[in-house]
Amino acid sequence: MRTGSEPTTARSALRLRLGLALWGLAWAVFGTVAFAVAGRPGWAVACGALGAVVTVDLTLVIRHIRQGPHYQPGRDIPPYRPPDRRRP
Repeated sequence: MRTGSEPTTARSALRLRLGLALWGLAWAVFGTVAFAVAGRPGWAVACGALGAVVTVDLTLVIRHIRQGPHYQPGRDIPPYRPPDRRRP
């Protein structure tokens, strides 16, 4: 349940998530190339699959960053009302 202070206290970690995803993508690409050169195709495929997952995550993070500040409600948005516990 919202308390009403979320818009002023909430912080988005999208930039941190972007940095970590880029770091993970770099390691996944490095691992794919290194294992392919070393003759370990199974590990190369695993690193390639991890790189694909990281690429999808990067796409979503960038999309959310580009959406801008409208993603979170402002101070003029009142807190949600508690759900009605009575069942008819």
